[in-house]
Amino acid sequence: MNISALIEKYNVPGPRYTSYPTVPYWDPATFTTAAWLETLARCFAQSNAGDGISVYIHLPFCSSLCTFCGCTKRITRKHEVEEPYVEALLKEWRHYCEVFGTTPRIREIHLGGGTPTFFSPANLRVLIEGLLERADPHPAYEWGFEAHPNSTSEEHLDVLRELGFTRLSLGVQDFDPEVQQAIHRIQPYETVVQVTAQARALGYNSINYDLVFGLPRQKLAAVRDTVGRVIGLRPDRIAFYSYAHVPWIRGLGQRGFSEADLPKDAEKRELYETGRAMLEAAGYREIGMDHFALASDSLCQAAERGELHRNFMGYTRATTRLMIGLGMSAIGDTWYGFAQNEKKVEDYERRVMAGEWPVFRGHILDPEDLLLRRHILDLMCRLHTEWNDEQAADPVLAAALGRLDEVVADGFVVRGDRSVSVTEPGRAFLRNICMAFDARLWRHVPETRLFSQTI
Repeated sequence: MNISALIEKYNVPGPRYTSYPTVPYWDPATFTTAAWLETLARCFAQSNAGDGISVYIHLPFCSSLCTFCGCTKRITRKHEVEEPYVEALLKEWRHYCEVFGTTPRIREIHLGGGTPTFFSPANLRVLIEGLLERADPHPAYEWGFEAHPNSTSEEHLDVLRELGFTRLSLGVQDFDPEVQQAIHRIQPYETVVQVTAQARALGYNSINYDLVFGLPRQKLAAVRDTVGRVIGLRPDRIAFYSYAHVPWIRGLGQRGFSEADLPKDAEKRELYETGRAMLEAAGYREIGMDHFALASDSLCQAAERGELHRNFMGYTRATTRLMIGLGMSAIGDTWYGFAQNEKKVEDYERRVMAGEWPVFRGHILDPEDLLLRRHILDLMCRLHTEWNDEQAADPVLAAALGRLDEVVADGFVVRGDRSVSVTEPGRAFLRNICMAFDARLWRHVPETRLFSQTI
């Protein structure tokens, strides 16, 4: 079967597997805030002294709407929203610290959004210093933040570097003016050059660029030009994401262009394969799914050691099982449970300031979930998973292996007696391979659109 036929066959809606179970399959019947807090205390006791914990802080404000964006955000130009939001974040953090009982050791901080650099350097300082008043940095800490090049000043970079941040992730997407116009994300190449140079001069040792393929009006020549310019700037990491067209979830923001403007199927895949070939020729190594890194970067080194981890922040070298999510819509992960905060700023702030946990939904993992979570995580991070004789008798695992028949026949997977390994051609179909292990998805096949296309 040729590549076009394979893409047509496998280009179906499917999760990105930043978690298992995926959010649409969380079970509200088994979730309570009390049960979530029990898993929180248990995981903290198991993790803090060793790997430490991760903290994700959602900073949702953006000054303008990027029409490709799938993040939960609030569009505003009123910067007076900053201080009340920071106050709520720090109060929520105090709630967590009361549950911990002992001083948390933070291995990983990630500021995501929205646009974290919407916040002033002064308010970011208040936030991080307030966080660290009740915590210690883990000896192997690595802290990073996402940034819009247009709103990232040298003062932002300087303050966050002083506070311990060494990783910077810039949203580049595409340098082509026509694509930028379509996605309402106008940022000159020169701005990216300037912010990158300033960050390096200040001592940031890991700079990531986010690129997106499959954007409206994006052509092969534009991808070649963008990737070529990116290679010239030599970021340490590159995330090369597939554009997720989900207007039924994100509303009018993703309807600012025609469906006809989007590259389809084999045409879209060619954009990725072209960029991938250029990156690999320039010395970048493919890490997991959608990610590339230089051999000198800690993400690449973690992958080579088999220590890569994946959570709601994406791929990371920090193998922390406990991730605290602070802020509106943020998701926390205790390994045994997930909880998501209120998705409106006003609801989040109101509940936190009233002394409540701002959780509005979650999921407590059962033994089957924990088994499948491990296999999906291993496939996403190591392209390989295995099991012992006792686990081999589990009917849910047997069902998953049976669903692999087609990907085995198409050469994407090698199935051993007690293992599954993804082949090089199978990398492009990793989401499809993981779907075979998604028992909740197969028990309740969605009747409406939930996920973006896998390819």
